[in-house]
Amino acid sequence: MKIFITGGTGFIGTHLVERLAHTEHQTYCLVRDPSRAKRLQELGAKLMHGDVTDKASVMRAMKGCDWVFNLANIYTFWVPDKRAYHRINVEGTRNVMQCALDLGVSKVVHLSTYGIWAKSGKSTFNEDSPIPSDQVSEYCRSKYEGDRIAWEYYEKHGLQLTMIHPGNVLGEGDNKPTGQFLGDIVRGKQPVNAFAGTVFTFVHVRDVVEAVIRAAEKPNSVGQRYIVANQQLPWGELAAMAAEISGASLPRFTLPGPLALATGATLTLLANITKKPPLWGLSFDAAKTLTASLKADGSKAQRELGITYTPIRLAVEETVASCMAGTVREDVRAEGRAKAQAS
Repeated sequence: MKIFITGGTGFIGTHLVERLAHTEHQTYCLVRDPSRAKRLQELGAKLMHGDVTDKASVMRAMKGCDWVFNLANIYTFWVPDKRAYHRINVEGTRNVMQCALDLGVSKVVHLSTYGIWAKSGKSTFNEDSPIPSDQVSEYCRSKYEGDRIAWEYYEKHGLQLTMIHPGNVLGEGDNKPTGQFLGDIVRGKQPVNAFAGTVFTFVHVRDVVEAVIRAAEKPNSVGQRYIVANQQLPWGELAAMAAEISGASLPRFTLPGPLALATGATLTLLANITKKPPLWGLSFDAAKTLTASLKADGSKAQRELGITYTPIRLAVEETVASCMAGTVREDVRAEGRAKAQAS
């Protein structure tokens, strides 16, 4: 199959292209700056210049492809211009779905997030659980809106859509919020403990990649959601695991939840003025997300897609190893901000 991929230069996207390089599929990756996609070229992907916010460029690049894997999004809890969330996560999704429909592609796999269930309460949720319309952050709100648009194309226009909702993804090269947090632990740059009791559900990046590919290959996956996550773990235990693996010390001070929320609000106000990311990545949206336990049941992906979940300790080990080796740059937050501004 000819597979069109958006977001191929990202954390999950790079792993996806690497996995597809070992198949007979041909990958076509939409990239804004080909000079920053050399790794994708090395893996045999064909680089197609364009941007999800530019519908004409998406149409040109997607033409002739059989499947679409839509991974492009802003995954961060603070950007200098909040409009970027809507441009990329909402309107970008609309553009990809419309082009896929117009070109008659046979399958679209759209990557969402399990974070859209963040306000569903502290009980374990699955794909059939109601999704709150009141979202916990600008990021989750934009993903929720983008998902609704994608489902409209399925329900009203017959787009052959499958949706994947990863949990907190970990693995080699993780430069996203969870990986940034673990990197700060490893480098001794996390000054305090906060939200240690909040439970999240984690997953290895390779399991997410496998779910994307199997969802595309499975004929009767159209119209289905799949939560891809397997191990529920308190935030504090994740930090302790990373510290034990790396030999780093955990922060000596604990910040109570209400004070952490207030700190996040203050740091966000300062970030909005300086246009520089909040210290320690603790934006108000990040703090609010860290108060919401996300206990997910990812067993449907096991049953229907046949994936086998990787022990999460291995994912933490790989994340820590890449941080210690310097393969995850310390300025990833600045890089993410630059991407958002360029969109």
